[in-house]
Amino acid sequence: MPPLRPMLAKSVKGIPAPDSLDGGLSYEPKWDGFRCIVFRDGDEVALASRSTKELTRYFPDVVEAIKAQTPDRCVLDGEIFLAIDGRLDFDALSQRIHPAASRVAMLAEQTPASFVAFDLLALGDESLLDEPFSVRRARLEETLADASAPVHVTRTTTDPELAEEWFGIFEGAGLDGVVAKALGKPYAPNVRQMLKIKHARTADVVVAGYRLHKTSTEARPLLGSLLLGLYDDEGQLQHVGVAASFTDSRRAELVEQLSVLVVDSAEHPWGKWQDPDAQASSRLPGGQSRWTGTKDLSFVTLSPDLVAEVGYEHMEGTRFRHTAQFKRWRPDREPESCTYEQLEEVARYDLGDVLR
Repeated sequence: MPPLRPMLAKSVKGIPAPDSLDGGLSYEPKWDGFRCIVFRDGDEVALASRSTKELTRYFPDVVEAIKAQTPDRCVLDGEIFLAIDGRLDFDALSQRIHPAASRVAMLAEQTPASFVAFDLLALGDESLLDEPFSVRRARLEETLADASAPVHVTRTTTDPELAEEWFGIFEGAGLDGVVAKALGKPYAPNVRQMLKIKHARTADVVVAGYRLHKTSTEARPLLGSLLLGLYDDEGQLQHVGVAASFTDSRRAELVEQLSVLVVDSAEHPWGKWQDPDAQASSRLPGGQSRWTGTKDLSFVTLSPDLVAEVGYEHMEGTRFRHTAQFKRWRPDREPESCTYEQLEEVARYDLGDVLR
């Protein structure tokens, strides 16, 4: 019965060898969607997020698919995803989280979501949490043998070379890496027992502003995050994300270090961030959304003269999918040279082949 927290993963570098854990490893694609544990008891279906919050009302299409494609009583661990033109689209998936029931119903019809299962936690009266993954995986394949889109079973392999190949090509379909699971271990809720291998890249970006930390005070201002930009083909500086995760002492140092670059917002490329028309025609920081609500999104504008090298995993459209990691300053780089052209282009790969 819910609530049940899903088993988690810790990051490692490179595909681990199959003999690095007793019992061997199973490898599978790492999906980029909403982690979801499905609880079904007849016509009653509950979709729970990683933090155990309910997703059910936002995905009536997934609920109906679960009723049609799964056993009457089961608990599945998997991911809700949304694909457009053969590629995962996290932005479109995020749009599905909306407070208005009418909007939810419309989006369920216009941009239906799918569910991919990668673990079976219970079937009928039987809990499988204490069974090794090798048993749970076999039972999952047997249980969902007749399932069809939009319910899927993720692919797996015990071949590290094939996992390495998946790591290289599946990103072209919007996936963000590979997960390795110990074949001989039971399911461990809320424990980082799995291993995740994600793409790691660097880019040189323009630091064009910063936000203050939530603990910042007038007496001791602390930097919360750096606002990052890249120049597009038309020479416009577009907001691509933020870099954060600094120590308190470093946050104070950065505010002082960047003070010489502070400029009036009227003179800044992102000075019109509060203008809805400007937000619609360009990528500017500070745009309000249902995620930010009434949160203060104001920021300190900096003359776009400073270049930093940051680490990132992958792009979601024209922005970094996750928070970037500050690496170092690049005084040798001209800001105008920080363009989208430097970013690695990932060869496109059809999601249908991942789900084959």
